Amino acid sequence: MANLIKGATGDWEIVVGLEVHAQVTSKAKLFSGASTGFGAPPNSHVSLVDAAMPGMLPVINAECVRQAVRTGLGLKAEINKRSSFDRKNYFYPDLPQGYQISQYKSPIVGEGEIQVDLSPTESIRVGIERLHLEQDAGKSLHDQSPTMSYVDLNRSGVALMEIVSKPDMRSADEAKAYVSKLRTILRYIGSCDGDMEKGNLRADVNVSVRKPGAPFGTRCEIKNVNSIRFIGQAIDVEARRQIGIIEDGGVIEQETRLYDPGRGETRSMRSKEDAHDYRYFPDPDLLPLEFDDAFVEALKAQLPELPDEKKARFMRDYGLSAYDAAILCAERETAAFFEEAALHGGKKRDTKAVANWMMGDLSAYANVHGLSVAEAGLSAGALATLVDLIGEGVISGKIAKDVLAMLLGDDKGADPRALVKARGLLQVNDVGAIEAAVEAVIAANADKAEQARTKPGMLGWFVGQVMKATGGKANPQSVSDLLKRKLDLP
Repeated sequence: MANLIKGATGDWEIVVGLEVHAQVTSKAKLFSGASTGFGAPPNSHVSLVDAAMPGMLPVINAECVRQAVRTGLGLKAEINKRSSFDRKNYFYPDLPQGYQISQYKSPIVGEGEIQVDLSPTESIRVGIERLHLEQDAGKSLHDQSPTMSYVDLNRSGVALMEIVSKPDMRSADEAKAYVSKLRTILRYIGSCDGDMEKGNLRADVNVSVRKPGAPFGTRCEIKNVNSIRFIGQAIDVEARRQIGIIEDGGVIEQETRLYDPGRGETRSMRSKEDAHDYRYFPDPDLLPLEFDDAFVEALKAQLPELPDEKKARFMRDYGLSAYDAAILCAERETAAFFEEAALHGGKKRDTKAVANWMMGDLSAYANVHGLSVAEAGLSAGALATLVDLIGEGVISGKIAKDVLAMLLGDDKGADPRALVKARGLLQVNDVGAIEAAVEAVIAANADKAEQARTKPGMLGWFVGQVMKATGGKANPQSVSDLLKRKLDLP
């Protein structure tokens, strides 16, 4: 098995399950009308309900319910048409009620699954245990004063979907791929923006180790990991910590830990609570949630095309490879940009060329500037025209790269066809002019020309020299054909 870790006493297997907390996309909180806007001054988005003032009663936000059901449908999960809220009792300074309203025995969404691609040829199925709605706590700030901690309740009461996976992952890479795929699904649906930097998507990572084929070991939970990279690091670090303890004759204690990326270690936070420690009981202020099949079917009908279906369609309709289709479908906006470029003006063009430009030069530019391909500043129509110009033989691929740089720079928004003409970048198709350039290069490199007759692989070098001599404007195919004839190559 490729995912095994070698220890002093033999091979070990990692077992990973994730509890992902996804902030629901909604203008108001789960049980109040207070805003969920990010970046507001501390305690400016707090209603009397959020602050747990006496006599204040929660009122369910119907949009949050709809978002949870839509997410459940996207996870191919069972939708429970009757669910209920419970009080989960614990104390934190930033939890003003002294309890969290959550769902325990009767969640809104039951079992589902996600198909996770690990490579173009390998995928795994990760089971979903449940999805339940709950309210977020506030935030304690410990860096504002040397002697005091402050509490910001802006986040208190914000709706979260806790998406609990089954322990189906066996490596850090599988866990990272799972979170990436889950985030993609949530973004397609529009139920969570997946912004981990703002804390809108974070994970509690459950890690245990065992000998291959043995029963599950004791797990430790790593709390509130807020980046996919850190999730992978935390799993590897925690697994090796547990292996070291067991191989030294120790026992793993079930506990909650924190990951410190600066030190590359996990450290103990508290002993792990079980359900009875939270003294769950039904929330007396909230009736059970009940809805019918028509409600679910109406939401199902409004779902967008999801990533797996879109990927299959891109492979079928555009002839893309599984790898290319997966890359283009990872973000909904990128997939839409590809389709708009591929079919711009009602004409289906070279879809592989469109994909290559998007995943190559355009993606490289976007990455450098911290943008998505769709945000890079090139319109889908401009990319379509660029591909057309190459296909028509108007410009070479090399000149196209220069034109793209212009369109992303000072000539942003320009028409590529007009730009090519204005800058004198039209491809040279005059056989006489190309032949003169070919003969000049051969004459200047007589020794290499002699070698090329016995080493046909040198043809590429000569093509490059001719293209350089013509400023990249010569038709590459004509250059290659003339060189073969002049050098007597097959």
